[in-house]
Amino acid sequence: MRALRLQTFLLTAAGAAALSTSAFAADDVIQTAQQDEPTEIAEVVVRALPLGRAGDDVGSHVALLSGDDLVHRRQSTLGDTLSGIPGVNSDTFGGGASRPVVRGQAAPRVKVLSEGAGLMDASEVSPDHAISGEPLLLEGIEILRGPSALLYGGGAIGGAVNLLDKKIPTRVPANGGEGVAEFRLGSVDNEEAGVVGMTVGAGNFAVRVEAAARKTDDYKVPDRDEPRLDGSYNETSTATLGASYIGARGYLGAAYTEQTSRYGLAGHEHEFEGCHPHGDTLHCGAHDGGDDHDHDHEGEHGVPEVRLKSRRVDVRGELSDPLPGIENVRLRAGYTDYRHDERDEGVVTTTFTNEGYDGRIEAQHREIAGFKGVIGLQLSKSDFAAIGEESFLAPSTTKNTGLFVMEEYELGDWHLEGALRQEWQEASAVGLPDAEHKPFSISGSAVWHFMPGWTGAVSLSRSQRAPSAQELYADGVHLATNTFEMGDAGLDVETADALELTLRKTAGATTASVSAYHYIYDDYIFARTLDQFEDFRLIRYSQADATFTGIEGEVRQQLTPWLSATVFGDYVRGELKGDGGNLPRIPAARVGVRAEAFAGPWSGDVEYSRTFKQNDIAAFESETPGYNMVNATVAYDVELAGVKSQVFLRGTNLLDELAFNHASFLAEVAPQRGRNLVVGVRARF
Repeated sequence: MRALRLQTFLLTAAGAAALSTSAFAADDVIQTAQQDEPTEIAEVVVRALPLGRAGDDVGSHVALLSGDDLVHRRQSTLGDTLSGIPGVNSDTFGGGASRPVVRGQAAPRVKVLSEGAGLMDASEVSPDHAISGEPLLLEGIEILRGPSALLYGGGAIGGAVNLLDKKIPTRVPANGGEGVAEFRLGSVDNEEAGVVGMTVGAGNFAVRVEAAARKTDDYKVPDRDEPRLDGSYNETSTATLGASYIGARGYLGAAYTEQTSRYGLAGHEHEFEGCHPHGDTLHCGAHDGGDDHDHDHEGEHGVPEVRLKSRRVDVRGELSDPLPGIENVRLRAGYTDYRHDERDEGVVTTTFTNEGYDGRIEAQHREIAGFKGVIGLQLSKSDFAAIGEESFLAPSTTKNTGLFVMEEYELGDWHLEGALRQEWQEASAVGLPDAEHKPFSISGSAVWHFMPGWTGAVSLSRSQRAPSAQELYADGVHLATNTFEMGDAGLDVETADALELTLRKTAGATTASVSAYHYIYDDYIFARTLDQFEDFRLIRYSQADATFTGIEGEVRQQLTPWLSATVFGDYVRGELKGDGGNLPRIPAARVGVRAEAFAGPWSGDVEYSRTFKQNDIAAFESETPGYNMVNATVAYDVELAGVKSQVFLRGTNLLDELAFNHASFLAEVAPQRGRNLVVGVRARF
């Protein structure tokens, strides 16, 4: 039945593409230049940041994944798609869920945005909860690190990941319409996936329709007793309808997106259901002579699974010259009604819901005495509940209000900028005391264009984050991570003082971007392990002073007009101050080299990376061994039935190595995928 639904979807997509070929112009989703012509690298404007700033003028590190690179690299989850970018890892959780890990930080310190508005799903609560953004429908992903992310609040103290899409049109297509369609097959998990998107318009109106579907089975794992990871399957479908009014001074639009997903939960251990704390120790005695629950798992996959449904409404708009002294006003808002059921043998055991909104409005003022800037207001509310066997978190409500201002100034070869943000957060949970916090953040940076094509930057910030509802109110068994979680309603804000140094070279045969950073945290909030029984841990959210130190970057050399080579890598160390030891789940260091080439319609790359052994481990953690990873891509640009298209083949983990991800709660239980070959075709019409 699943294959039939996917086949029907793909046939519909193909039919729509064929019917539209003669009328629609080439889509600009893939922004790769013609490779047989001399080109200059265009400035990339960071859409997550106001004032239309290019990457060269941003004080801290910003990365962008877009065009062919995104098409080739994207996988079924956002974390897996981004993993491998210097400074970015993922906390993999089988095949259905993974979140980005930025500079050793994951949720709730890494905020995932949809064109600047928070997603408001349940992914911040647990790594087994999928991020509701669909990689197949994205035209780009921005990764903001350091002070540049602070405009989005304490939830971005570690970084922000901004998902760029086309669901709300910002222009009317020149020839009445444009679109894209893609189909792909994968070997390691029998992946079948497809996407179609079309924008049509006339006069001042444009409409966007897009849909994506994917189906994967349990993926193969090398050198294990079981050839496939039980519970790593994933079946997801997403559909969006958006429309905009577009005028000479701006646009206003809205979109409705609905996503359904079904995926397995690898690593669930029901034998720990009866574990409970006695003070700071864990008691996991016999369950009345044995486990009363019969978990033979005689279903299709033999593991618990998630059934997810997310409904979301996005509103976006921009208006130029609305008032005297105001150059531009920008609106970003989203409302989400999210629910997922965790089922065991077809029976709902726990239901997670999150209903909320996140919206921001920014006003950019005209230049005053050389200063250009923006002032903004952000409002958000989240009503979260977990009901059932794993209701480790009481129903809670979190409200946040943020005011922010950012100013920039050009002084000769220097670009200076500063930002302030004040937040007011209120959190409440049924039967527990309310918590109120007022985090304040301030940042400043200086970018020096000291010679043509070269910039150096220094960024300083002092940022604060209020504790999340989970850190305040958790109390119960969380089988997804094999923990009993205990929150602390008395937690205070955590404060991070950060220093970042960045060197960039953007012109000539050699280009580079390297950043070094040091974060000093006061009252860092983390899950301290108090006791352990087999693979089950007792954790309490606690505060202690900590430091994060790291470096990340890449250097690219154009060897010939058709061949380039890149060296890249990253390293981060997270420690508690004094003799507190290492922090848990810090990604291991990586280094790699990549070669890219093209010849006429052909293009390709081959990449080798080494992830080192992680032996800087926290209490109750185990070391993870190092591993080698070889990936390669070959692509061919061609016209199919008169439609500009690309056929590509990408191989990952070509050495078929057994790889453990230290950033994952399930590092040993759920290894990464084995050798995988993905073949796909993408058409722009």
